[in-house]
Amino acid sequence: MTRTVNGELLFKDREKEVLRKMIRQVADFCGVEVLTYCIMSNHFHVLLQVPDAPSVSDAELMRRYRVLYPKPTKYQEASATLMAAQLRAGGDEAELIRRKLLARMFDVSEFMKTVKQRFSTWYNKSHQRYGTLWADRFKSVLVEGEGNPLQTMAAYIDLNPVRAGLVDDPKDYRFCGYSEAVVGVAEAARGLIDIWSDHGAKQVDSALQAHRMLIFGKHASEAGLSDMTRKRALKVLDQDDGQLPKAAILRCRVRYFTDGAILGSAEFVRGFTAVWQVECRRKHLPKVHALRGSDWGDLAVIQGLRRQLFG
Repeated sequence: MTRTVNGELLFKDREKEVLRKMIRQVADFCGVEVLTYCIMSNHFHVLLQVPDAPSVSDAELMRRYRVLYPKPTKYQEASATLMAAQLRAGGDEAELIRRKLLARMFDVSEFMKTVKQRFSTWYNKSHQRYGTLWADRFKSVLVEGEGNPLQTMAAYIDLNPVRAGLVDDPKDYRFCGYSEAVVGVAEAARGLIDIWSDHGAKQVDSALQAHRMLIFGKHASEAGLSDMTRKRALKVLDQDDGQLPKAAILRCRVRYFTDGAILGSAEFVRGFTAVWQVECRRKHLPKVHALRGSDWGDLAVIQGLRRQLFG
């Protein structure tokens, strides 16, 4: 997740559409899969699946490079032609090109850096603006790549426009992965199928049904979307052992999904405690913290957060 400077509401439909296309383009270039995403007026979320770096042929490297320039200038076209010729010729120049391109692939940080830089350039040029567009570095959470952790994170992302009060149903919000999957966008449908593949979802219809059940709760088709406010949620949580249904709590802003750092089963999170200790220069090994406030199953995070989960 990344936010604009000072949280300014800079993105209208045109800006969101350009950013949506750039996210897809850069994902293709980087060799990562966008499972779902949501673009709001001052920030965006994206859930990525990053494969282990496979071998990439020279032809595929050039295809991906050209993806970044769908309408190349004469200079960009000449550069691509020269690059392709150098790859065919082999030698040190070809190896240098391969290393430089591959260094930008299969990596979340490189993906976000490229998206943010390209969009900033377009936005500033389109709005006669200069200077920084984004606030600080993006926030990232490592998510266990299957089952409850992955599905819950995806639902949380798709519910952003509901939490913001823009729509009652995320299918009605044009700039999120769930909405795209509903209308049949192939990339979004594949992402949703991958999210729910461990539940036997091999077709988009079954994946959509499973995702909707999580978003709206078991009896969504009968009861519709119930009202859930911050005040009401805190009232329940302040009671002894207060618990909210998962579908309801996902409509609140829960910091676990942006600040929890690592999200997954307790066993999954525990496997990263030593690495986390070294990277964060902590004196003691961090604890594994179970999520509170709802029946999250075995979900846990490495960053223990205070009771003020909603805002």
